[in-house]
Amino acid sequence: PFFAGEVLKNLNKFYKRKEIQRLGAENGLDARLFHQAFISFRKYIMESSSVSADLHIILNDICCGAGKVCLLGHVDDLFPFFLRHAKQIFPMLDCMDDLRKISDLRLPPNWYPDARAIQRKIIFHAGPTNSGKTHHAIQRFLSAKSGIYCGPLKLLAHEIFQKSNDANVPCDLVTGEERVYANEDARQAPHIACTIEMCSTNTPYEVAVIDEIQMIRDPARGWAWTRALLGLCAEEIHVCGEAAAIDLVTELMYTTGEEVEVRNYKRLTPLTVLDYALESLDNLRPGDCVVCFSKNDIYSVSRQIEARGLECAVIYGSLPPGTKLEQAKKFNDPDDPCKILVATDAIGMGLNLCIKRIIFNSIVKPTINEKGEKEIDSITTSQALQIAGRAGRYGSSFKQGEVTTMHRDDLMQLKEILNEPVPPVKAAGLHPTPEQIEMFAYHLPDATLSNLIDIFVSLSQVDGLYFVCNIDDFKFLADMIQHIPLNLRSRYVFCTAPLNRKEPFVCTTLLKFARQFSRNEPLTFDWLCRHTKWPLAAPKNIKELVHLEAVHDVFDLYLWLSYRFMDMFPDAVLVRDIQKKLDDIIQVGVCNITKLIRASQSAAAPSTAEVISEDFPLSRTKRDTRAVSDRHGAKSTEALSVSVGVAEERRAKNLKAYRSAARQEDLKGHGRGSLANRLLREGLLTQEMLRQLESEWQDQHRNGRYGLGSKRDDQNSSKESGKKKK
Repeated sequence: PFFAGEVLKNLNKFYKRKEIQRLGAENGLDARLFHQAFISFRKYIMESSSVSADLHIILNDICCGAGKVCLLGHVDDLFPFFLRHAKQIFPMLDCMDDLRKISDLRLPPNWYPDARAIQRKIIFHAGPTNSGKTHHAIQRFLSAKSGIYCGPLKLLAHEIFQKSNDANVPCDLVTGEERVYANEDARQAPHIACTIEMCSTNTPYEVAVIDEIQMIRDPARGWAWTRALLGLCAEEIHVCGEAAAIDLVTELMYTTGEEVEVRNYKRLTPLTVLDYALESLDNLRPGDCVVCFSKNDIYSVSRQIEARGLECAVIYGSLPPGTKLEQAKKFNDPDDPCKILVATDAIGMGLNLCIKRIIFNSIVKPTINEKGEKEIDSITTSQALQIAGRAGRYGSSFKQGEVTTMHRDDLMQLKEILNEPVPPVKAAGLHPTPEQIEMFAYHLPDATLSNLIDIFVSLSQVDGLYFVCNIDDFKFLADMIQHIPLNLRSRYVFCTAPLNRKEPFVCTTLLKFARQFSRNEPLTFDWLCRHTKWPLAAPKNIKELVHLEAVHDVFDLYLWLSYRFMDMFPDAVLVRDIQKKLDDIIQVGVCNITKLIRASQSAAAPSTAEVISEDFPLSRTKRDTRAVSDRHGAKSTEALSVSVGVAEERRAKNLKAYRSAARQEDLKGHGRGSLANRLLREGLLTQEMLRQLESEWQDQHRNGRYGLGSKRDDQNSSKESGKKKK
């Protein structure tokens, strides 16, 4: 017999042995997995009522022989038992070599044999905003026998689509949600304008244009630029963007054996940074654009402008493309009384605007760091140049552009930011493909999709020219629909759906789409109208306007899925029709935005759900604010309060109200499981939505259907949360 204390001491000695750690690494156990496996192994030995006879003998020999000259056993003898236990809790250890080969991302050029089979000519058009770089690339695109334009936004793809057809060059439009053919018989045209994620790497072209190449470094979407640059089968590849990406593109093309020709462009009109700040909205002039970094500031500034008897157009990221174009048209029209624009950095690309002067309302904005956390920081040089460059567009009524700030304290810092060199783009993004995940699933059939992605990223190997893109949004959706029975390929498609996870209504709709899809029940036009309560009236306040924007995103989601599952989402034509009508309704709301703001402010105090908005990052802590202050001085903290656009006292009150309500909801529990509580805490679900979902789940449970409210799901949720559902 041996004592528990002696066993524990020898187990800890086993854990600390360098030789054991080395053996673990050779068998696929990195430091994190080795630690987790040991904790589980130790718990098994110390708490199990009976261990296997051979392990019992080894432990007895080790403990009885400890301290003697001739040892009966050594702690190293435990390794075979430890490894066997580790393989039980980490099944991938049995196929680690295969998994490492699948997740080896060190040679992305080899993924595109069709592109490697031809010798491509790469032309880099480098220059700042408003330098004509994209214009020259598009001229070559239009003169070619066939071509493809790849841009970051639907608006940009639509602009090239229009420009091509206006020039009698038949061109199709391809986005995630839309296919528009130049030919009436739906025959594919030789030219295509598409969003970059939709480009084909199998179709041969004479010319390809890749716009905004610097976005190859984007932590979420960079993989799409990497795929286009390495994989497009075109005789000529014209890439357009910042000079900061020249070195990386040259290095990437060196690995494919292709040379890069660089053509540099200078700005076509002068841009002047003024020596004075605006300081007051009373000093606005026709052609001014006030740039804000939050919706709250958009609302506040636009109301103050109209209170001065001036009319203003409004553009921000979550507006539908049609509404943005209408607002831009209104601002650009010399006969329209609207001469002022209030916008977010959404104007940085995709819209042609006649702006004389850019005025930064603030120079700090929310950003997402490499860990996926939201922080507040000063805008980068690249962002500042992109936005400032919109002033004085070549060919507009303003022959030169001007840039300044709203507040005097920000002006010196803006000048410093604009004068700093843009840091070079260091690496290109990569993302696991469906085929790679399917191969992982073959080896790990019991793993969830979220776990498969985690394992893939942890085992993936990349060289210094690449990085693996942030997959938090993918994992969020994978966890959200994990309980729904879907095959792996369908599950992967649902998880790549382009949606904003901060919009509860859109996330809830995706959940319903997936559930209905799993039952093989088509999602019809009538079903969608019932879910969205269509037809909808014009908004009476800001809350209703925000909801209409979310409904527009739901229609986008339906259209996106309809091109991937045509039989299950059969009514794309009808949905597109009502989406256009909804766009018109939203336009009416935006044109009357100051009335909506007044109606919202005169209404009752906001509920918990209303307090949580995209403009108030709840993840920002005192540490984040202190970091901004440390880096940029006390003046940046003042700018921070301006950028959020509400009084600090009200912000603190709202945050306190949210935290208090969140604590109350956590205490109530309501037996909804860890995912529901997390969604509530993050503001992704409201109580009203949760009650509606619960009601539906209970109805389905009573009908004997397999849904989120089933017994099986309760058990799954209990395993995740460690708490039994009520």
